[in-house]
Amino acid sequence: MSGKNATERLTADAAGLARAAELLRAGALVALPTETVYGLAARADDAAAVAAIYAAKGRPSFNPLIVHVADVAAAERLARLDERSRALAARFWPGPLTMVLPLRDDAGLAGAVTAGLPTVALRCPAHPVMRQVLAQVALPLAAPSANRSGFVSPTTADHVAATLDGRIAAIVDGGPCADGVESTIVALRADGAWSLLRPGPIAHTELAVLLGPGETGSTGIEAPGQLTSHYAPGKPMRLGALRAEEGEFLIGFGNVTGEVTLSATGDLAEAAARLYACLHLAAEAPQARIAVAPVPDSGLGAAINDRLRRAAA
Repeated sequence: MSGKNATERLTADAAGLARAAELLRAGALVALPTETVYGLAARADDAAAVAAIYAAKGRPSFNPLIVHVADVAAAERLARLDERSRALAARFWPGPLTMVLPLRDDAGLAGAVTAGLPTVALRCPAHPVMRQVLAQVALPLAAPSANRSGFVSPTTADHVAATLDGRIAAIVDGGPCADGVESTIVALRADGAWSLLRPGPIAHTELAVLLGPGETGSTGIEAPGQLTSHYAPGKPMRLGALRAEEGEFLIGFGNVTGEVTLSATGDLAEAAARLYACLHLAAEAPQARIAVAPVPDSGLGAAINDRLRRAAA
């Protein structure tokens, strides 16, 4: 759906979730909260519904979509899982881990979901709203972040409405997202190698414990969030700033104070949860440029800095 149709604002109660499931089964687009960011969901087996995601977001057609599933059994119907992927699922699903796996020939997904690739990106989300809707729809749901492509990802229903109001059927308001940055994405190769395609809440070191050596790089767009310029607030950004220069809106961290702060105590989990909210505030501020305080590049900080570098690109 796109154009000037009214967008319903649904509450995350039984009636609201039933309405969301009804709309999704009919091929409409519904924004749903996950533990990472809000996702723009559509049934992944419906070519018209998936095309509507691309139209609503203005998303490049070569950028594949994450498919959300209810459990490992649902994932097995779409992709070929091996011992490694089952071990990752047992450890991190439901949760903020997306796995890029070989697509089954009989998966039945719309071609645009995988952007023509022989792989599919799968995630089993932990957020109770998304899980309840998946159970009611009983279908896999394609769900990229619920924002116009290239803009800051949404962590509240109001963020979704800011760029998609009138372009989608409904938004389910489930409150702020807890993790605040998109899922970790890992690709598992047929030869036993693996690649971290996007840093996220699950750290590289946690993956390496289960996957062992054999990490390789990525040679192209295999999953969402790999475009050089992404998550953009629409203003020039300067990273590693210790103070604001004239005409800058400073986002602080730790001892560096600003107009707003990711975390005054230097807590990386709090910083991740507040990242997009702070970028939204910076985008709306009168200052023409944005500056961001240094954030440590370890643990969850790697995911935060990945998003900041792409926003500044």
